[in-house]
Amino acid sequence: MSILLWPPPLLLLLAALVAPAAAATTYRPDWNRLRGLARGRVETCGGQLNRLKEVKAFVTQDIPLYHNLVMKHLPGADPELVLLGRNYQELERIPLSEMTREEINALLQELGFYRKTAPEAQVPQEHLWAPAKPPGEAPDRADL
Repeated sequence: MSILLWPPPLLLLLAALVAPAAAATTYRPDWNRLRGLARGRVETCGGQLNRLKEVKAFVTQDIPLYHNLVMKHLPGADPELVLLGRNYQELERIPLSEMTREEINALLQELGFYRKTAPEAQVPQEHLWAPAKPPGEAPDRADL
């Protein structure tokens, strides 16, 4: 019985094509590193967004719906989600270029950001501190 093997150069090419997409969409938060997460900022350049339709749709349509998430235009910057602590200290940067709009929204939900129904909608009292917990309240995750 013989096993059909692809030539090594073809395997390397296939791995190179598949690896970047898989790596970009499998971000998992490190909850120990994100202790004290309180707000976020999306940094990007308008020119970069023109070639990234999914990210552009997120930036223009979804960011205004999130509480404690703002947009910052930086010339020449690739789109990144910057996670910040209570004192605006940077906790982590997450590249958004290879993510879909759906993946970015799912990530923000997982991180605990509150999404309003409309940009001008009021944020319920229990979500005013989102994604952080109010001072003195115990975190609901054992690994925080």
